[in-house]
Amino acid sequence: MSTLSSLAPAELRAPRTVEDTGLPFLFLAELLAKVLHQRGQMRLPELAAHLKLNVGVIDPLVAFLRAEKLCEVARVGNSGTDADLSYLLTEAGRARAAAVLARNAYAGPAPVTLAAYTAQVQAQSVAGVHVTRQQMDAVFGDIVVNPRVLAQLGAAMNSGRALFLHGLAGSGKTYLAERLRDLLSGAIAVPYAIMVDGEAVPLYDAVQHRPLSGAADIAGERGFDRGSAPDMRWVRGLRRPAALAGGELTLDMLDLHFDAHTRLYQAPPHLKSNNGIFIIDDLGRQRCTPDALMNRWIVPMDRNVDYLTLHTGHSFEVPFDVIVVFSSNFVPQRLSDGAFLRRLGYKIEVPAASNAEYARLFEQACRSAGVAFDAGVFDYLLDCHRRHGVPLLACYPRDLLRQLRDLARYEEEAPCLSRRTLDWAWDNYFATGHGAGCTLELERRERGKMEND
Repeated sequence: MSTLSSLAPAELRAPRTVEDTGLPFLFLAELLAKVLHQRGQMRLPELAAHLKLNVGVIDPLVAFLRAEKLCEVARVGNSGTDADLSYLLTEAGRARAAAVLARNAYAGPAPVTLAAYTAQVQAQSVAGVHVTRQQMDAVFGDIVVNPRVLAQLGAAMNSGRALFLHGLAGSGKTYLAERLRDLLSGAIAVPYAIMVDGEAVPLYDAVQHRPLSGAADIAGERGFDRGSAPDMRWVRGLRRPAALAGGELTLDMLDLHFDAHTRLYQAPPHLKSNNGIFIIDDLGRQRCTPDALMNRWIVPMDRNVDYLTLHTGHSFEVPFDVIVVFSSNFVPQRLSDGAFLRRLGYKIEVPAASNAEYARLFEQACRSAGVAFDAGVFDYLLDCHRRHGVPLLACYPRDLLRQLRDLARYEEEAPCLSRRTLDWAWDNYFATGHGAGCTLELERRERGKMEND
């Protein structure tokens, strides 16, 4: 995979002039006025640090605002140098900035152009991912996964196409999907915002865009006066994103949203997921129909582009460089038609565990819960599954042992795995109504009564 140093270096070098930014002069001047309106009096280095632009870019903008009598200078030090100069808006400047803020309240780092963003996404495309069996073993080696499923997932990641994970609830589909992000190597760069048709659209999300361990120059603390410095409008050294949306997902959430109250845009989750993975969990349980949701993805998955619309009505094209992972308890044929299913590269079933896999899962859960593993009790658990017709799903060992641990804390005892405690946990979890919990309570009372006597 590419590393950050090889990703479109021309686009990542700091602009030395207003023209180098690719942004209109008036747009930058108005952005500067909005910053001064919100933050008050500021020195030139502070403005440069906030806007992530060189002082050489800021200078002509300040000169323009002063010439238009929108900005004035105050001296705040005694050194007699420009470092003592501070800038603040005039009354006319505050009125102008307020009018601009009423249209779009963004007053953060200077955005990059849509063209620059598109080029950067293409340069660090997730389509170049190459996954090997050795990588799969390294990422999934500490968990129990069906070997067939593991091979299918590895091949699917090499395809760069959307994939559909299906299986019973609790089989581990979501956990596997989230782990896929660890297969995506290489650091990426994300801009704080992009400019489209004169509108600033925030893109960087500190929750979704996390630093890659060991990546250099993430926060962008280098000087602003060197032409060789990186373009600080980009947050660099980031992990490839992995966003997860579940039953709360609606079609509206996949469009560009403009909040009329805050006057700010909210980028859709799949745009923030470019160069990474977007997981749609619990497909079929959203407030919109599966057909409507899946049809929304046909064009992006087919052409690797999506179309968004500003609140002004202007539509524009954005790159769609995302591996979409659909996860559902339903089989694919139940959720959509052939036209969409053909666009899914892989349809992978995550089955129930085998006896041997379930034993490994249970042993891992015992270690995690601090409970001693007992092979005899585990055999009894397998018999419970057979008698009640309950499949061996990956979630059950963890959930049952948590119940044992909770009971031990209540009883102020060390957690113990026995048939009796397992019956109690099984009855609580599956609501079988066999009365095992009542029996335990009676035994506890009798024990207490004997101790008191």
